[in-house]
Amino acid sequence: MVELSHCRIDQFFPNPYRPVPPMKLIATFTVAAALAATVLSSLAAQAEALPKPDLVKGEASFGAICAACHAPDGNSLISVNPKLAQQHPEYIIKQLTEFKAGKRENAVMNGMAAALSEADMRNIAYWVNSKKATPGAAKEKELVLLGEKIYRGGIADRQIPACAGCHSPNGAGIPAQYPRLSGQHADYAVAQLTAFRDGVRKNSVQMTQVAAKLNDREIKAVADYISGLH
Repeated sequence: MVELSHCRIDQFFPNPYRPVPPMKLIATFTVAAALAATVLSSLAAQAEALPKPDLVKGEASFGAICAACHAPDGNSLISVNPKLAQQHPEYIIKQLTEFKAGKRENAVMNGMAAALSEADMRNIAYWVNSKKATPGAAKEKELVLLGEKIYRGGIADRQIPACAGCHSPNGAGIPAQYPRLSGQHADYAVAQLTAFRDGVRKNSVQMTQVAAKLNDREIKAVADYISGLH
């Protein structure tokens, strides 16, 4: 998976309060557009170069290796194990790769991923992505409004960004960059946000920075709200 680095907007766009000559402004937008086109073209080329996933093998591998914890269709019934159905395949491949490399630590998943080849990971990821996710439901009524507020608007005075900015308003996420969260188990979401905050999970700088500013009540609220998203 290719992760796009975040560029400061002032690298490409001038100060809006300073008059800019028209030709310079046009040149600036042209450079920005060219950069975006180059990045998209690179991602498309890399995607085309990869072998087509084998969904039959993916189903077989998932059933043999993953189903015990994540259920036969990827809709885990165990709240501490994530739902994988309909998750972006690029995200699943990234996580499996990092489990295998030890960049993301989990006693069970490190061992499971160690035996998988790159082809296995792709086959599994694309197969489970093809399965429809089951909806979840928020349960903490007294916290759901707080969760919604943080998810949709962040906390401005503490510079906490809205979750929706990366994971989309309905929790669908952004393919190849940010995972689908809609309907995810609240217990799993709490565990991951806490792990990011406490430095236990270290494979996303952005999430570490965001979670570091959240307290236990806010994490629980966001996780419960996410569980009910659809």
